[in-house]
Amino acid sequence: MSKKNSMLANALANFDKTVPLLRSEFHDDVFERLRFCKERSELRLAPQLSDGKSHVFMAYVVEHSNTLGAAKGGIRMAPDVTIDDVSALAMEMSWKCALIGVPFGGGKSGIVADPSKLSAFDKETLIRSFTRGALRHIHPLVYVPAPDMGTNEADMGHIKDAISYSQGLATTQGCYITGKPVLLGGIPGRREATGRGVSIATVEAMKMLGMKPKGATAIVQGFGNVGSVAAMALEEKGLKIVGISDVYGALYNEKGLDLKKLFEHVKKTGTIKGFTDGKAIDGRALLECPCDVLVPAATANQITEENAGIIKAKIIAEGANGPTTPEADDILEKRKVFVIPDILCNAGGVYVSYLEYTQETQQEQMTEVEVRARLENRMTEKFALVAKTATERKLHVRQAAMYLAVKNVCTAIVARGALP
Repeated sequence: MSKKNSMLANALANFDKTVPLLRSEFHDDVFERLRFCKERSELRLAPQLSDGKSHVFMAYVVEHSNTLGAAKGGIRMAPDVTIDDVSALAMEMSWKCALIGVPFGGGKSGIVADPSKLSAFDKETLIRSFTRGALRHIHPLVYVPAPDMGTNEADMGHIKDAISYSQGLATTQGCYITGKPVLLGGIPGRREATGRGVSIATVEAMKMLGMKPKGATAIVQGFGNVGSVAAMALEEKGLKIVGISDVYGALYNEKGLDLKKLFEHVKKTGTIKGFTDGKAIDGRALLECPCDVLVPAATANQITEENAGIIKAKIIAEGANGPTTPEADDILEKRKVFVIPDILCNAGGVYVSYLEYTQETQQEQMTEVEVRARLENRMTEKFALVAKTATERKLHVRQAAMYLAVKNVCTAIVARGALP
C-alpha cells in the first residue's frame, strides 16, 4: 500500500477537509489536539504456544481521544496490521462514537498475527497474553475493547475471564469488554448489529433518492461478520443480492444468489468458493458489476481513483472501515454517487456495544427485540440528521457526517476546559 493511500493518511485527509468547516467556531489549537492520538502503546507479547516454545508477537493499544468518555474500539488481529493502521481506526472511532451519540472516545488495538494459522488453543493463549500485557489500559473508564477483524466473541469471553481472574473475582465489576457471549454478560444482537445497521442506513438512503428496496440489486464485498449479516438483512428488506465475495473469491449472478444455500455451503466449506449458483469472477471486478447498491464490507482502500470512475452502483454503503480513498471520494461526488460514510453506515456495532456496556454496568438484561428496535431508531435518527446537514450546508454526505462528529468532540473539549 502506498503511503498516500495508507489508512492513517486517509483518516487525516478526511479530518483536514473538515477543519475549514469548523474554523469559525473553534481555535486551531483544538484541531491540533485531535489531529494526533492521545496515547500510542507498543507491546511485545511472548506466550508459550502448544509447541512448547515462546513466540514473540507485536501488539498495539491506541487511544485517540477520551474527551467524551472511555476510549472504545475493537481488537484487530492481522499479520500486516501496523500502529499507524490502529491509530487511523482509533481516530475513526472518535468520530463514529460522537456521531452516533454514545459517551465514548476513540480507541483501537492491534495484534500482529494471522488468526487463520493459529489453533484455537494457541489463539486463546495469545489473547490471554495480550490481556495481561494490556491490563493497565483496559477498564470501563479508560478503554473498552470489542471484536474486530480477526477476533470474535469467544476471544472477548477469554479477555473477560483473564481480567476477572487477575482480580480474584468471579466476574468483572462493570463492563471491561463488549461483544462477549451472551452467557457472559453480552447482549443479544451484538454480533449482527453492524451488518443490520448497514442495511438500515442503506434503505434510508434509498428512500431519500426515491428508490424502492423491493427488486433493487446489491453487491456485498466481504462475507465475514459484517458482510454476511448485511447481505441477509438487505434481502429481508426486499433487495436482490447479485454479488458476494470473500478472501478466496467472488460470485456474481444477475438473477440473484440463493443466500440460504450459500450460507449452507459456507458452513460446510468455510468459503463461498465452489458455490455453483453464481459465476466465479475476480474480486476486484465484482466491484464494477452492475448493481443499485454496493456494500464494501471487507477492508480498507477498495474503492480508489482507479475504479471509482467505473463503479456502476448508485449507492455505496461502507460496511468496512475506510474502504474509499479521499481521491475516490472526489470522483464519486462528481458522478453523484451517494456514499454512506463508514462513521455512520457501520456505527450500529458501537451503538449496540454501548447498550451492552450500560446493561452490564446496571446489571440488567435486554431482549433482542428491544436491541433491534433501539438500533433501528438510532440509525434512522442519525441518518436523517446527516442528510439534513448535507442539504442545508451543501456538503457531500461524508463531509456532513465528519462536520457533525468533529464538532461534537470539539465542543466537548471546550466544555471540559484546559486539561492538565
